[in-house]
Amino acid sequence: MAATASPMGAEPVGTLSASGSFSGKVRHIKIASGYATNIFYGDFVKMVSAGVVEKDTGTSTLTPVGVFMGCAFTDPNTKQKTFSQIWPASTVAADAVAYVMDDPDAVFRMQSDEALVQSDLGNNVGVVQTAGSTDIGRSKNALDGSTAATTNTLPLRIVEFVDGPDSAVGDAFTDALVFINFGDHQYRQHTGTGT
Repeated sequence: MAATASPMGAEPVGTLSASGSFSGKVRHIKIASGYATNIFYGDFVKMVSAGVVEKDTGTSTLTPVGVFMGCAFTDPNTKQKTFSQIWPASTVAADAVAYVMDDPDAVFRMQSDEALVQSDLGNNVGVVQTAGSTDIGRSKNALDGSTAATTNTLPLRIVEFVDGPDSAVGDAFTDALVFINFGDHQYRQHTGTGT
């Protein structure tokens, strides 16, 4: 996998704590009816002043509340409750809700857009924002490997590399485990998001 570019956004795999469990840590947060941007499974999302989530489009800076894990809404055409891995842009649904992995200690698997080396472990890194796949409903965001550094304004921290049959440190598109840095996660900022 890491020899081929196949980014899938941020996929939760555990937490920083020894237990590693993130069971039950998905929160339901409203999406504004008619919100005009697609949100894909694995995209970073942020809470805005209206008390709803939107896609966080930052690259070298992010202020996410977590990662989008799908949504539910009443389809305006069929009038049926719909569960989806993608928020379809501009859908009019007053009951739209996002499922957000909002644990500030969550660890995510992400693919880099280039090779990461062992000395990148512990570095901070930015995000490459790419349009997701409407076919499978998955994000195509990746780590921006060229930004891997100690820079304290970068939003993600590399805590581990994925080592397996199709992934190793130094592969052309290295898979890594990351978490949202302390001052970047909305639950760990001193300034609130409400109005």
